[in-house]
Order: sequence, then structure tokens, then C-alpha cells
Amino acid sequence: MPASALTKASAAPVVITTGEPAGIGPELTLMLAAQGLLPANAVAIGDPEMLRQRAASLGLDIPIVECSPGECPLGNHRLPVWPVALSAPVTPGVLNPANADYVLATLALAVDACQQGQASAMVTAPLHKGVIIEGGHVGFTGHTEWLRDACGVDEVVMMLATDAALHATSPSWQGSGDLRVALVTTHLPLRNVADAITYERVIRISHLLAADLQRQFNIAKPRIAVCGLNPHAGEDGHLGREELDIIIPALDALRAEGMDIHGPLPADTLFTPRHLAGVDAVLAMYHDQGLAVLKYAGFGQAANITLGLPLVRTSVDHGTALGLAGKGLADPSSLKVAITLARRLAAQRGGAR
Repeated sequence: MPASALTKASAAPVVITTGEPAGIGPELTLMLAAQGLLPANAVAIGDPEMLRQRAASLGLDIPIVECSPGECPLGNHRLPVWPVALSAPVTPGVLNPANADYVLATLALAVDACQQGQASAMVTAPLHKGVIIEGGHVGFTGHTEWLRDACGVDEVVMMLATDAALHATSPSWQGSGDLRVALVTTHLPLRNVADAITYERVIRISHLLAADLQRQFNIAKPRIAVCGLNPHAGEDGHLGREELDIIIPALDALRAEGMDIHGPLPADTLFTPRHLAGVDAVLAMYHDQGLAVLKYAGFGQAANITLGLPLVRTSVDHGTALGLAGKGLADPSSLKVAITLARRLAAQRGGAR
């Protein structure tokens, strides 16, 4: 593209990492671009030739325009790309550990751009944890933990929310299915969860959740409901002592600080309209305890937000969907929600990172 067609972005763009190249991430971005649903200054990060090939295979007439950080082509129905070269050729639906470094390189470029003020926020398409590990990154557990380490912070919080809850500044539950759910632990084997739940961790995660509900969602005094770990929240110690020994003392300490936090409540009844009325967010103890309910309520219309980072990061609410890759059957709705949220949060932060 001629240099005259490139412009310094008037506002730092939202950058979209295209994720696992064998999954649906690349085509979700292409679909939104082809439909004119990407913001004018959104930029993808990935391999341009891979994106051209995927667009052609899907019958999407979308020009792929390579540009550099700080420059962004204007106009819809085109996809500007900051290029990162694949390590190996890609077949949709077929994982290749050789491309693990490529996936992480796209994330590193996005983080660097946000930190340097060349991007206002980053949105991540799904990656495949197993293939990253098989590619040599043995300690990798997911986007959330990788971003924590890349940004040099001690703690982050994974929070997923359905579309309406992402934009609400007051509770709107009342059986509507709109939820914000944060997690005390994230990508751990279930066998390891109880050991990871400590008094100090519950305190830290609760502080981060409350602070970002105030900062990013304009909720002056967040009301948080907390799940117990064990069935019936431990049944007074008869079904486990984590509530008595760890969670209740931590919540008592938080309430003594003035935090509006309730629980621990049995997870099988907390996610009902009566218990969610007036609640701004639920804090679940582990991944599937909270996210299974949220995804039932709003799968495909929700986004993932990493709280506690010095930058804005959102993501989709689903995985790589290898069985759909390259077939044009994937639904880009969650990516669209994540992009819209990222732009709003970036504007609210005023560009601060």
C-alpha cells in the first residue's frame, strides 16, 4: 500500500492478537473486518500471508494491509496487520507445536505496544495451552498468567462477564442472566485448587476485584458475593474446613475494612436471582465453579477481562474450536463484545497504561 494511504493513528489502536493459527481466531477477526464491524483504527497482529490464505479459503474479500506500530490504514472492509511471521505452515484444525513461539510473539508485540503507547488496549483471540506447552513452554498455564508475568505484576484476576453486565454500572440481575464472575484460582488442576486458596490470596483477589470494579466499571461501592469452596459452603466444617479456617476469616477482615462482601455462600444456590439481587460481581473459588454458570447464561455474548494489569486486556469467552476452523461456521460475537469493551475501558483509562 502506498505510504500516503497510511496515517499516524489519531488515537492509539486496539490491537487484536489472532491467537492459535490453526483455530478460529484468525477467521473471527477476518469475519468482523469483512462485515465492516471492526473499529476504523483496529489492528490485527499475526502472519499476513496466513490471514490472506484463510480469507481466500472462506471466500472473504478483505484486503490485508501490512503496517507498523504507530501507523494504521483508515477505513472499513480492510484489515490492517502488524506482521509476525509463522514458524511453520498452518492447516486449519491441525495443531503444530512449532508455532508456539509465534503465538507468544504476537502477545509480546501487543503488550509492548500497549506499554509504549502505540496501542490503547489489547484483545486476544483464543490460544491452545497444550500446544504452547508441547512447543517447549512447560510452565505455560494461559493468557492470564502469562500477561501477569509479562507486565511484572504480582497478582491479576480473571473476570468474565456477559454483555449487558459489562456495560452496567448498577446490578441488573433479577433473573436476567447477566453476570460478572471473577476467580480466586484460574487454570489449576482441581486436585491443586484447595491448596491454592489461602487467607492472603482471598484478601488480595478481593481487593483487586473491588478496585477494578470501581476504576473500570464506575461502581462506587461494589457489592461482592463469594462462593464457598466445598458443597454447602463446608456445612459448618463437616464437608471441609476451608470455609472455617480460611475464607470466613478473610471475608471478616475485608468487611472490617469496610468492603461490601458477602459469604461464603453455597455455590449451588448463590447463582439464583434471590442471592444475586443487588450484587455487582460473584467471586468463585475455581474456574468451572463460576464459569460454567456464566457460559450457560451468556456463551458467545460475554468477554474475559484481566483485572490488575497496567494495560487493558479483554478476550473472547471460548476456545480455539479446532473442529470449526477453516469452515466459516464460527461465530464472531464474543470477539465483537471483547473489542467494544476494550475500547470503552481504554477510553475510561484515558490512555493510561
